[in-house]
Amino acid sequence: MGVQGSGKKKATNLSLDRELLKDAKALGVNISQAAEEGVREAARKAKGDAWLEENRAAIEASNRWVEENGIPLERYRMFDV
Repeated sequence: MGVQGSGKKKATNLSLDRELLKDAKALGVNISQAAEEGVREAARKAKGDAWLEENRAAIEASNRWVEENGIPLERYRMFDV
C-alpha cells in the first residue's frame, strides 16, 4: 500500500517550528525533501488507519468466527504453533 509520487512538484507554503528549521538547515537537511517524506509517511499511515476503520467490522467478524470454529484446515497443519 505504498504512496507513490507522480514526479510532478507543486510549490506550496508551510509553517515550521523556527528552531527545527534552524537546526535542519545547519545540518544540511533538504527541507523540501524532508517535508515530502514526512507528508508521504503521514498519508501512508492515514490510508492504513482508514482501511482498518473501514474494514473493522469484517475483521472482527472473521476473528469471532475463528474463535468459535478454530482455524480452517487446522487439522492438516504439519507444525505446532
